[in-house]
Amino acid sequence: METTEGAELCFPLLYNSSCRKPPSDGMLVNVLLYFISLLTAALNLLVIISISHFRQLHSPTNLLILSLAVSDFVVGLLLMPVESSLKEACWFLGDLMCALYRVLDYIITVSSARNMVLISVDRYLAICDPLRYNTRVTLDRTKICVCLFWFSSVLYSILILMDSLRHPESQNSCYGECVLVFNWITGSVDLVLTIIAPITVIIVLYMRIFVVAVSQAQAMRTHIVSVTQRRPVGVTAKKSELKAARTLGVVVIVFLICLSPLYFSAALDQSRSLTFETWLFYFNSCLNPLIYAFFYPWFRKSMKLIITFKILQTHSCNMKIL
Repeated sequence: METTEGAELCFPLLYNSSCRKPPSDGMLVNVLLYFISLLTAALNLLVIISISHFRQLHSPTNLLILSLAVSDFVVGLLLMPVESSLKEACWFLGDLMCALYRVLDYIITVSSARNMVLISVDRYLAICDPLRYNTRVTLDRTKICVCLFWFSSVLYSILILMDSLRHPESQNSCYGECVLVFNWITGSVDLVLTIIAPITVIIVLYMRIFVVAVSQAQAMRTHIVSVTQRRPVGVTAKKSELKAARTLGVVVIVFLICLSPLYFSAALDQSRSLTFETWLFYFNSCLNPLIYAFFYPWFRKSMKLIITFKILQTHSCNMKIL
């Protein structure tokens, strides 16, 4: 009997302090999770290559999509496989590596939320202030904003998880476990800064975008823009900008649906070992490129060029995509 129990432990020699091995979910579930992981990494890599390679796609909005794709790619390449393995096996890399992994996990979560805020701000300026959009939102300024947001995400994650990095052994109740536990104060502050504040900003901006888009559509249909709004024709946002707002609006809504259960559940028990909520958030990284493929013709065209290796041709970066 002791041998059987010992075989179920992560570290049989540490009987009193070792975790038990997690129960298996079955081969079919594991294959499905690893397939989703591979698909997520592959699709987001296509997004990264497309926007990076083709010059026609070098725009402020696409740069924000590229930034989001980078975080989604890390989710598919690293976070999903590790979480899949943790469902079936113990953590054997030690407490410090566990803490570093959770910091990386947290950086990706925070950066994803902030990327969504940047996307919302970009669409707000494009729809609500189209005259000054091209002068206020330039490629160089967008690059600076993206870099600052990534830097702030890394700094914030390190600061809020500083106690975990200093005392990594305090997070796990037994050997072979890798979880992230917040105290009530830290969890509450994080909930406000990482989810409530970004969601509030996103909702307010998109409500404003919706109102302006509806009013502009009505004005264009009646052909009295210059009379009713007393400003020259051409001040309304371009049709392409409205379409981009709708597409990215879908991305934002799906993101909020996938992220909210994770944070609100974590706020209740202050533990980040929530399997279903975590995987729901990770699955959002797989959905984003699928949304691009459905709404953006340029992504479908660039995928064909990449898969057929036509991007290896000379001056392929100058190909017409849009």
